[in-house]
Amino acid sequence: MNLQSELNKASLFQNLELLADQVVEGFISGIHKSPFHGFSAEFAEHKIYNNGESTKHIDWKLFAKTDKLYTKRYEEETNLRCHMILDNSASMYYPKVKELGLGSLNKIGFGVLAIAALMNVLKKQRDAVGLSIYSDKYNYYSPEKGSERHFQMLLAKLSEIGMAEQPPKETATYTYLHQIAEKIKRRSLIFLFTDMFQTEKSDEELFEALRHLKYNKHEVVLFHLLDKEKELHFNFENTPKRFIDVETGQYLDLYANNIKEAYEKELANYLSTIKLKCSQYRIKYVAVDIKADFSTILNTFLVERNKFL
Repeated sequence: MNLQSELNKASLFQNLELLADQVVEGFISGIHKSPFHGFSAEFAEHKIYNNGESTKHIDWKLFAKTDKLYTKRYEEETNLRCHMILDNSASMYYPKVKELGLGSLNKIGFGVLAIAALMNVLKKQRDAVGLSIYSDKYNYYSPEKGSERHFQMLLAKLSEIGMAEQPPKETATYTYLHQIAEKIKRRSLIFLFTDMFQTEKSDEELFEALRHLKYNKHEVVLFHLLDKEKELHFNFENTPKRFIDVETGQYLDLYANNIKEAYEKELANYLSTIKLKCSQYRIKYVAVDIKADFSTILNTFLVERNKFL
């Protein structure tokens, strides 16, 4: 990575709070295109009225402006506890990008910005957020809190991860998901950002670690981050290439077209297994293309938050 690329990277993640705010504001301004039509920037203080609820707290002034029913949400009603988990292994630093930006992110950059955007919303709603980061070790843990100082501390850590030059080589997902599950004592909404690529233990043991996250009646959402074009469909030029496993160092020299069909079949089977296990464990599985925008992340959050409270 050249000096200019490093400067671009530093600039992007040094302004993480501002960038996250732009992502959220852009989402709110375009929300009329989503199932949350009418959901205004005042959502930090309101929730959509559901049939059968008491009409005591309906905001009739907002109804006159929007023709939509919202109930006022008071501070004691917004005591959501949310814990973010970020996979920081080497595979999350794919793909290499020449100039980081909103339309050009690797998986770790997308995960960092997605978490920062969710924290932006949680902060506005006076909710508590915690953060865990793992790779070949349990890199970071902070319990759920709602103070301004706490949010700034988490943003600083995320910025640090976003600007990292030497990612850890291997993934110890199995080990550290168990440890994270043990640390989160009170019922929380848990978001896991990972590409589900690992070098240790079997898939079955990985799924058992995911199941452990449901401990203490937590609600869990798995955001599966992938570069859809390359990692899902294996769309590479059909010229001799060396494909390197960034976590083990193993490599294959081949033409992409020679293994494309077999690769897609094997990956489809793996994804099907992940989805099945998530369904069995009542974990919400959400596939995320890192080349797309953040609407999938934020829409999922709004749906899960309303279900959780």
